[in-house]
Formats: sequence, structure tokens, C-alpha cells
Amino acid sequence: MRSERFAALVAQQPDNELFRFSLAQALLTEDRPADALAHLQFCADKKADWMMPRILLGKALLGLGRRAEAKPWLEQALQLAVAQTHEDPERELKAMLEEM
Repeated sequence: MRSERFAALVAQQPDNELFRFSLAQALLTEDRPADALAHLQFCADKKADWMMPRILLGKALLGLGRRAEAKPWLEQALQLAVAQTHEDPERELKAMLEEM
């Protein structure tokens, strides 16, 4: 599994946010959102302007039925999308937040 490869890299370099992000993406692909949460949170906490971990964290929390926890992450991601002029994520996030 792809996640095993990235888990080994994270074990060697636990402070490497790129390894953690890759591990989280692999876990999400393997339909293991609960296992991805801590890694996405680490990435979001490490870089205040990194939009993607916030989007994925919000989506993972939504998928786990944790809407109240997801909303602030999605709102932060929307602010970053607007500030960084990422139009597609901005549209997607606005639609998601309107549905909540």
C-alpha cells in the first residue's frame, strides 16, 4: 500500500510536512479518513497559508459526520483560496459551505 511507504518516511522524519501530507493523501485514497486527520492537522498547523490540508481536513471531517469541526477548516481554506486567487477551490468551498 502507498500509505505504508509514506508512513515509513514519516517515522524517519516526523516533522516533515510534505511526507505527512503525502501520507494523509494516501490514507484518504485508501478510504481511511480518520487515520489521515492528525497528519492533515499537523500540516495545517505547520503552515498558516497552506490551503490543501485545510480542504482535505474539512472534507474528511464531513465524511466522518463531524460537520461542526469541518466548518472552520473549510472557512479557513476559503479565505486562503480567495487571498491566493485559487478560483476553482474557491467555488467548490463556497458551494460546500452553503450546503452546510
